[in-house]
Amino acid sequence: MKYTLTEQQAAMFRQIAAASSAVPIAPKSSNTAWALEQRGLIKRSWRGSGHVAVVTSDGRYFLKHGKHPKEVQAEKERLAGDAEQAERAPADGAELIARLQSATIWKLTVPDPGPQTRGRWRAAFYDALHHDHVPGELKLRWTGRQRGDCVFTLVYEEAEKAAQPPPVPTIDVPDVLGRPHQLVRATRKALGRSKTVVDTRGTPEVISLHVSREQVDRALRIMHALLTEAESRGYQVETRTEHHRGQAVHQMVMVIVIRGHALPLAITEQTTKVPHEPSTQEIRQQQRNPWTRIPKYDHEFNGRLELGAPARSWYQNSYTYRDSARWTLESRLGHLLQDLEQRAAAAERRQREEELRKAEQRRRWYAAVAQARERQVERHREKVLVEQVEARHRAAEIRAFCRAARTRADGASAAAEELEWLQWAEAYADRIDPLCAQLVTPPDPPASREALRALLQGDLYAHPWPFDSKGRWTPPEEEVAQRP
Repeated sequence: MKYTLTEQQAAMFRQIAAASSAVPIAPKSSNTAWALEQRGLIKRSWRGSGHVAVVTSDGRYFLKHGKHPKEVQAEKERLAGDAEQAERAPADGAELIARLQSATIWKLTVPDPGPQTRGRWRAAFYDALHHDHVPGELKLRWTGRQRGDCVFTLVYEEAEKAAQPPPVPTIDVPDVLGRPHQLVRATRKALGRSKTVVDTRGTPEVISLHVSREQVDRALRIMHALLTEAESRGYQVETRTEHHRGQAVHQMVMVIVIRGHALPLAITEQTTKVPHEPSTQEIRQQQRNPWTRIPKYDHEFNGRLELGAPARSWYQNSYTYRDSARWTLESRLGHLLQDLEQRAAAAERRQREEELRKAEQRRRWYAAVAQARERQVERHREKVLVEQVEARHRAAEIRAFCRAARTRADGASAAAEELEWLQWAEAYADRIDPLCAQLVTPPDPPASREALRALLQGDLYAHPWPFDSKGRWTPPEEEVAQRP
């Protein structure tokens, strides 16, 4: 645990230590008190309707020496074995290189060594550098020279350079626009007569700008450089109506279309909050109406431009670069265009994955339909076969009955009515006996959605039905598994 205190924690700690009795802890300061208690500097207890705190012995030690006693003890333990650990350090640079080359990934870590140990490792490091112990194709690296863990590594410098991403190409912004981009030219024509603020957001067929009048020329030169570079790479630049949740919000945006993915862009100027100075009219109006509210602050343009996804768009805060103390917006145009390309590539990957997922769902659905159809046909044939066997048994029983009735008369002539009945019965047995005719496979049952509803789980209307009116398998996609 780190025992350093923030300003808020230190102020509360001093307040509790200065008191002669337990100090009540306000509910809003409970987190600060909990942090002090976790460090062992105070002890909290419940009294009445809230917590109170007192300083512990570790806290009094911290006040006197400026360090926590556990920190002091840990430092003593670390230094106690410093001499012994220093003896195990490499004697020279050759031994250091030998140890690194015998390590698994050519890396050695010395956990937070003491001064002597760190000095021995430092001496071995510089000996390896100055006496050419490092092989020519390798490079020796060391981190943790003053504090913390010492980490020594051997790396292939050329391989490391090759593994690094290539530098981002810069996009040059011209000082003067000789032949501006068509959108830049259209934006210039659409500029209003305002002497302070230029706002083309919502204006069709132009670049979305919201800057001070002084920054218009710079903003247009930046957009000219970016749009020209984008088109030279084969991308399209156009303006579209921005949609939010499926509905048009009546705001035109400029987009760069990369492989079918439109990425909106807008350039704005950052603002600084400054105290508002009431005008004479505002003061007079407030005197007439005390309920009139005068704003406390104004937002003034500060000359720093910002280029990226416009506000309230799907890509808000996704890709935005701005002027800063370290760089200008002009120097980051290459990074911005690279971000747009990466986002288009990521969207393309997601689109392919979604298409593959839907194709797999479609394939499984048609396979399930085909299996359900097989089970339906199989059950129908089982039913027909069982009916034929039962009809065969029934016909045999009828014939046996007829033979028994004929032998009952024991050779005597039977009545005409009885003979007529027996003849009909024997003819009926022949009609229901399946073996009296040639056996053929029964026709398949209907293959409609309703007929397969009991055998097919899920949405029956998820995809086009693969059977025609005659029950033939006609799936719309070639990749769907065919019916066996």
